[in-house]
Amino acid sequence: MNWGAQGSETGLMSSERSIKPPGTRKIGLALSSGMARGWAHIGALRALRQLGVSFDIVAGSSAGALIGGCYLADKLDELEVWVTSLNRRKLLSYLDLHLGRGGLIKGDRLVAELRRTIGPLRIENLRIPFVAVATDLVTGHEVWLQKGDVTDALRASFSLPGLFPPIEMDGRWLADGALVDPLPVAACRALGADMVIAINLNTDIIGKSRQSSAQANMGVGFDPLTWLEGGERTAASSITESLARGMFRRDYDRPSIFGVMTTSLSIMQDRLTRSRLAGDPPDVHITPRVGHIGLLEFDRSEEAIREGEEAVERRRPELMDALQVLRFA
Repeated sequence: MNWGAQGSETGLMSSERSIKPPGTRKIGLALSSGMARGWAHIGALRALRQLGVSFDIVAGSSAGALIGGCYLADKLDELEVWVTSLNRRKLLSYLDLHLGRGGLIKGDRLVAELRRTIGPLRIENLRIPFVAVATDLVTGHEVWLQKGDVTDALRASFSLPGLFPPIEMDGRWLADGALVDPLPVAACRALGADMVIAINLNTDIIGKSRQSSAQANMGVGFDPLTWLEGGERTAASSITESLARGMFRRDYDRPSIFGVMTTSLSIMQDRLTRSRLAGDPPDVHITPRVGHIGLLEFDRSEEAIREGEEAVERRRPELMDALQVLRFA
């Protein structure tokens, strides 16, 4: 994987009817982190496409990078089919627990599924410039992945510390991009965007209050221990199952270790996003209300996707006004 300053050639899908202003002015799309809440990006992109909005630049962090990469690879429909098929049994089948590589889950099974969907595609060959944001664990620097294998870049961008191990690329150990920039508006600006539409999944932290106190304390969003006790066992060894029981065990009157880790990340992303946006706000800020969805509730995709569509509809007047202003600027 290489890091470069040049983007790929721009273009539009032939099936899209663009209302993008004519001329050389460019529209950028920034997609935020959000883990399981990231499925809302699918609905938002679908709604934007139905409105005829197209983009010249896409930048994503963590879950936003995953959705943005699949969108530009023209695999968003396939991804939606897969995520809406996720259930407890299938989710457990992807939990290849391993404690020796800097994370609880190796992620090899997820990456294999992603690679089968996307294929051997390189960022340079995408139809418009794309940036996947990652974090250099040694220097703490923000890294913009703009060249190389798409799946490798996405894997680096969503390597949540503690959950997935970091990835070594070109002598750098890379982790989740949300650690440095959960909503990469700045990347869109740097690549020449005159207008940036941002989809931010980190604004609804208060949404957890809509859950019961037990669910709010859990923080994670799903309980693998309950699934194991419910009889949905995998072919994992007894040692792996024992590790799972130990890691996911929780009391209903207090947060679990795993819940503390993921909820702390959610708080950090919210505060960091606010700080970054104070200096470089987007022109249109779309904020799906997904705070009530647990960070690892990947099986609630239909709800998240629907909220992504509704969030775009709520911002439709603002979006149309911004496009009109850009057209005559």
